[in-house]
Amino acid sequence: MERKFTGVVVRATGSWYEVLHDGATIRCRIRGRLRLRGVRSTNPVVVGDEVTCEADENGDYVIADITPRRNYVIRRASNLSKESHIIAANIDQAILMVTLRSPETATEFVDRFLVTCEAYKVPVTILLSKIDLQDPEAVAEFRAIYEGAGYHVLEVAATERQGIEQVHDLLIGRTTLLSGNSGVGKSTLVRAIDPSLDIRTGEISESHHKGRHTTTFSTMYPLAEGGAVIDTPGIKGFGLIDIDDDELWHYFPEMMRVASNCRFYNCTHTHEPACAVIEAVRNGEIAYARYESYLKILDEDEKYRK
Repeated sequence: MERKFTGVVVRATGSWYEVLHDGATIRCRIRGRLRLRGVRSTNPVVVGDEVTCEADENGDYVIADITPRRNYVIRRASNLSKESHIIAANIDQAILMVTLRSPETATEFVDRFLVTCEAYKVPVTILLSKIDLQDPEAVAEFRAIYEGAGYHVLEVAATERQGIEQVHDLLIGRTTLLSGNSGVGKSTLVRAIDPSLDIRTGEISESHHKGRHTTTFSTMYPLAEGGAVIDTPGIKGFGLIDIDDDELWHYFPEMMRVASNCRFYNCTHTHEPACAVIEAVRNGEIAYARYESYLKILDEDEKYRK
């Protein structure tokens, strides 16, 4: 093995990183100065990073440098934290898996994830999972809200192989971040698409109807037909970071479509007269649930930004 090589991080545990190079996976540590460079981030090296690795005096490999990222998906590390947690980098698209029950995915979680993808220019598809267990009326309402906003919504029941071909076509040849709350069926979906992948699956806890965490660390899995899926630990909350109040509405596509018609160029779309966004909400052109999320994010994130 050469003393210096470049590769892609395919697994990150926090202390060790697995880097793919010429078809082989090499275990690497992180060089101390890289930790300092990502001082506001809990994880300066993430799955999807293109890195340069070097052998140290003991013959072990260390990650010495990171190629600038073309995009990433990021969230606040924890409540009231000023640190960020990057979920994955250099991805072609994201798939957000959502269940309306068993377990329920909160609308606000969905909207915060979508805002982050918009902010960092990551195309995103919403996958309604376990569709065989969902209420048809709730599904129709959900689709109306998010398709109305401009998002592609697919339905899937992995155990029944319903919708698998559509998702398969979406994944092949692309690097895809697969995300969602615990228990929505991420691992089951990946196994249905490529049975050769050894991804552990879990079940729903009966006591709280919450998903059990089955993925401990983010991992990139190559697909047999080309492309890769980044499977992430189930995410409970999704705090936004580095998005200012006055630019938040830019990341709601349906608001962007009408905002140019507002009377004031610096309209906040919360109280101003002749606000085209508020008018669109009143007319049903913008779903009230989405507008309500916008207001909640403005209100709740205020405490993080002081």
